[in-house]
Amino acid sequence: MIKEFKDFIAKGNVMDMAVGIIIGAAFTAIVTSLVGDLINPIISLFMGGVDFAGQYVLLGDGEFASIGEAEEAGAAVFAFGRFIMAIINFVIIAFVVFMLVKAVNKTKKTEEAKPAAPAGPTEMDVLMEIRDALKK
Repeated sequence: MIKEFKDFIAKGNVMDMAVGIIIGAAFTAIVTSLVGDLINPIISLFMGGVDFAGQYVLLGDGEFASIGEAEEAGAAVFAFGRFIMAIINFVIIAFVVFMLVKAVNKTKKTEEAKPAAPAGPTEMDVLMEIRDALKK
């Protein structure tokens, strides 16, 4: 059973998947920073300086200065700003993945389009040349 597990882990597909997950997690951090640090301020500029990710509707009683205070107090909140930011994150990630796949496919097509290197003479061709040279 341990040998089977080692064989499974050693397969290329599993290792490729692991690398993909690790890079995906790092990429998610980059996109989160892009949205939080670059896109949110632009959106909030158009919304009159309001922090878009902090937009929410209180579903219970009470008054809170921020969504964080409401959540700390255990109040029910409808955090529509976070949801919209998650959608923006998804769209950005999907677009970047699309661009990466498009670039990889383009690279594959150019590699396939390159003519194959001319094959050298076959064994039979070499033997026939030797035979012809010996006849002379």
